[in-house]
Amino acid sequence: MYDIEKYDQAVDVADAIRALENDPDAVVISGGSDVLIKIREGKLAGCSLVSIHGIKELEGVSLEPDGTIVIGPCTTFSHIANNEIIRRYVPMLGDAVDQAGGPQLRNIGTIGGNVCNGVTSADSASSLCCLNAILVLQGPEGVREVPICAWYAGPGRTVRNHSEVLTAIRIRKEDYEGFGGHYIKYGKRNAMEIATLGCAVSVKLAEDKRHVADLRLAYGVAAPTPIRCGKIEAEAVGREAGEELAERIGKGALEEVNPRSSWRASKEFRLQLVEELAKRAFKQAVLNAGGEWNA
Repeated sequence: MYDIEKYDQAVDVADAIRALENDPDAVVISGGSDVLIKIREGKLAGCSLVSIHGIKELEGVSLEPDGTIVIGPCTTFSHIANNEIIRRYVPMLGDAVDQAGGPQLRNIGTIGGNVCNGVTSADSASSLCCLNAILVLQGPEGVREVPICAWYAGPGRTVRNHSEVLTAIRIRKEDYEGFGGHYIKYGKRNAMEIATLGCAVSVKLAEDKRHVADLRLAYGVAAPTPIRCGKIEAEAVGREAGEELAERIGKGALEEVNPRSSWRASKEFRLQLVEELAKRAFKQAVLNAGGEWNA
């Protein structure tokens, strides 16, 4: 049974904002794959829900004239994974969300819910970090944009205010054009598993296709929030892509992460994954960018 005090179905974003303003304890729901589980477990028992499901302006993927990709927060994982814009320009993100849960979850779970729940294990989070995604919020005070690097406020927490609604996830052309990316999720099982560690790498190569012009390295479950490894990213620029650099990236990442032990894995095991997955993801990202690999 689900202990729900009240349910409001918003007809548009403004209606959702009004409903949230009127109820300081209300919870936003779209697909419900996270919220309903928390209600059933008793963590949100007796709460009121404001549903944004079915609001068309919050669904779908589009490409603006300047090349910016706009993803509606109510777009399901399945729609993102199979969308032509995503597959053509940011396939790493499509591959990442296609590893979330099983087919049932991917058909109802939304990318907005995945980032708004604030958890570090979210499959979309590290890829969105590599893409420098911008999250658009609308609330009583108007519209504001938050870079994803400033989105996470702590474990399970974000900077979204109670009465704000996430209305779009934006990825600028400069953050995907010319890049090759790859996401690796490690879990105890091959499917329907929360990530023990997630690693995303995005690489832009120089004209010779042998040297790194830009590197982004991000992790989930390697810290209390999704994290980018800025120091090793900067160090890799200008260096030749190959085994030597991959080893350095793996070692360098260890200096920037802070995983914890849990029932899923020990801190020591996660540190092994941090190093190994960085090397594997970097190599595949280079190949996906059309690069040459110096063995």
